[in-house]
Amino acid sequence: MLDGVGVGALPDADAYGDEASNTLGNVARAVGGLDLPNLEALGLGNVIELAGCPPQPGAPALAGRLIERSKGKDTISGHWELMGIVSRRALPTYPHGFPFNVIEDFAHKTGRSVLGNSPASGTEIIQVLGEEHQKTGKWIVYTSADSVFQVAAHVDTIPLDELYTACEVARSILTGQNAVGRVIARPFEGEPGNYHRTPDRHDWSLKPRRPNYLALAREAGAEVHGIGKISDVFAGEDIDHTYPTTSNGDGITRTVELLENLDHGFIFTNLVETDTTWGHRNDPVNFHRCLQDLDRRMFDILGSLRPGDLLIMTSDHGVDPTTPSTEHSREHALLLAYVEGRNASGARHDGEFGDVGATVNCWFSGRVPSRGVSGTPFIEP
Repeated sequence: MLDGVGVGALPDADAYGDEASNTLGNVARAVGGLDLPNLEALGLGNVIELAGCPPQPGAPALAGRLIERSKGKDTISGHWELMGIVSRRALPTYPHGFPFNVIEDFAHKTGRSVLGNSPASGTEIIQVLGEEHQKTGKWIVYTSADSVFQVAAHVDTIPLDELYTACEVARSILTGQNAVGRVIARPFEGEPGNYHRTPDRHDWSLKPRRPNYLALAREAGAEVHGIGKISDVFAGEDIDHTYPTTSNGDGITRTVELLENLDHGFIFTNLVETDTTWGHRNDPVNFHRCLQDLDRRMFDILGSLRPGDLLIMTSDHGVDPTTPSTEHSREHALLLAYVEGRNASGARHDGEFGDVGATVNCWFSGRVPSRGVSGTPFIEP
C-alpha cells in the first residue's frame, strides 16, 4: 500500500474539488521526470503516462487503475474498499470543528479542557498552540478534510498512556451521526518554536463490516500480518499479527523479513510517508525521493519472493502535492501485480478497489462471498 499515491482524478472528482489532481503524474512533471528504474522495469509506466517513466510493452507486472465506489477520499474508506467493503455514505467531516456537546463531553470525561477544535495541519497546530498547551495542560484537538478526531499532547506535559486513554474516551463518544472514521493520538515533543511529532501515533478506527476479504482469507487458513497502520485502520479486526513501524524503511525491512521466513500468509503493508510526511506538506521533490527510497529496496522485496508468491502494489487515495490543497484527493488507485515466476507481458487491468481483496482471497482459495462484498479477481493462482 503506497499511501496517497493516486494516479488521476476519478470521474466524480469535481464534486470534491479535485478535478486537477493526479498525484503521481503531477509529481513526475514537477520533478522533471521520475527516476524509479526498478519500478519502471516492473511496469509502473504502464499505469498512466508518467514523465521519465516510459511504458514497458513486455513488463512482468500487470498494471492498471482502480475506481473507488465508496463516498469520500479518506484512509478508512480506501483501505476498507480494497478489502471489499463499500462505504455508501461518506464518513462525517467537521470543517467548522466538532459540535459543542462532543467537545464538552470529551473534556468532562478526560478532566482536561480543549484548545483548537478546528481543521488544521498537525505540524502547524502544535507550533501555534503547543506552548499554551504546556502551560495549561489542555488537549489540542483538531481535524482535517478527513473524518478524523485528532488529539495532540506534549509527552512531558501529558503522559502517553493518558493520551491514549483520552483517545479511547473520544472513540466511545464519537458514535451515531458523529461516528468519525478514526480517532488519532498525536504525541509531540520539543520546545516552543521547535515542536515535532513522535512516532508513537496510534489510531482508533471504526470496526469494519463483515464479510470482507480479510475475514475470508483468514477463514481459508491465511494468517494476516499487518505492517504499519494496517491494524489501526481495521480496528485490529482479522489481523493476526501487527508490526508498528517508525518509517517506510522500517516497514519495508519488516516486510522483507516476513517474506523470507513465512511459508504461507497475507502480508498487508502500509508505507505512509508519501501521504503524511510529504503529500500533506505539498512537497513533490521529497515525495519523489520517498518513492526513490522504495525503488532502491525493490531488489530486496523482489529477491525475497518465492515462486508463485503474489505481490500487489496499490494505493488508497491521492494527496497531490502540486495543487493548492494540502488534503487528500479523489483519485484512482494504482495497480501493479506481479507473480514470481510469471511474466504478465504488459497485461492491463482496470477495475475497482475491491478487485485487490478479491484477488488475495482467490489466492488463498477463500470462499466467494454471496453478496455485499465488491470485487473480482484479476489474477488466479
